[in-house]
Amino acid sequence: MNITHVRFLTVPVSDQDAAKAFYADRLGFEVVADQSMGPVRWLQVAPKGAQTSVVLADHLPDVAPGSVHGLMLETSDLDGDCERLREAGVEVDGPQELPWGRQATLTDPDGNGLVLAER
Repeated sequence: MNITHVRFLTVPVSDQDAAKAFYADRLGFEVVADQSMGPVRWLQVAPKGAQTSVVLADHLPDVAPGSVHGLMLETSDLDGDCERLREAGVEVDGPQELPWGRQATLTDPDGNGLVLAER
């Protein structure tokens, strides 16, 4: 096998503009691509410098918006990021101390579940 990394993960959303505002403005992701591909809008975001990105797709016929759970995001400052997210109007549960580490949970506008964790 010569697989080197995950290139992107698709997250189903109902409103790409609302999702873009959440992931770019509130989470601080960079917009990697935002372009029309025929009838489809390709909207791709990622944390700065990350190898793996997230495609925010509203055109998935068999996947409902809000159906992603447990998308793990790593941070070097969990407390600071939770505070900044709350100040930006995001509901954050945590941080919590768990046997495997500290983490907090939140959802995007469609209810896709994200986990923010420290290493």
